[in-house]
Amino acid sequence: MTDEQSVLVDVNEGVMTITLNRPKAKNAVNLALAKGVAAALEELDSNDDIRVAILTGAGGTFCAGMDLKAFVTGELPVIPGRGFGGLAERSPEKPLIAAVEGYALAGGLELMISCDLIVAAEDAQFGITEVKRGLVAGAGGLMKLPRQIPPRLAMEMALLGDFSGAQRALEMGLINRVVPAGEALEGARELATKIAANGPLAVRVTKQVMMEQEDWSTTEMWAKQQALVNPVFTSEDAIEGATAFAEKRAPQWKGR
Repeated sequence: MTDEQSVLVDVNEGVMTITLNRPKAKNAVNLALAKGVAAALEELDSNDDIRVAILTGAGGTFCAGMDLKAFVTGELPVIPGRGFGGLAERSPEKPLIAAVEGYALAGGLELMISCDLIVAAEDAQFGITEVKRGLVAGAGGLMKLPRQIPPRLAMEMALLGDFSGAQRALEMGLINRVVPAGEALEGARELATKIAANGPLAVRVTKQVMMEQEDWSTTEMWAKQQALVNPVFTSEDAIEGATAFAEKRAPQWKGR
């Protein structure tokens, strides 16, 4: 299977949809799929016409994790600089939304929590299941989960390896929205459309501040934030946004 077949990419009205396309393997991550995701994310960040992306899976499931059949042959689905699945170690500069149907397990869950927002079907199942296979969740789950949900719940998920349903995931704060089965992609597109309508420079810097602030001390955080946001306040988009508001019209963003 080629890289192009493993990952399908579509762009429509500023929204990129990245589809993991190995449905017979429940979209398990092999090297070809990882390369396809990495290439799509490079295009996302380099193309000014694309404002936001959605990551989803073909065949009614999101991703069942690493392709263990490929793993036992010595293949690792890791991209230098981007990590597992072409995503786990490096988030894109622009927003990325996960649309989850079916299973998001092990490495699949680690890809999911590498996204900025998550929309899940009501019958979706989530789990960081590596311990059940004698493995460790080395693609970010053990580090990211305690930062995204209460640490004791993250510890429970990691040590037991059990599944959690969508409602439980929502209660934990793991996901943003639950939608009827089969409508996760539609729900993600609704969020993506709203994001794409906002100022692209403002959106990118907003994500940057929220991603980087975890490493800022209380003594430096204001200075570091201002260094990033000050250029936005003097940008063409800022003037356009204020002018459009006064003139009661939709803004025409330039991204600068």
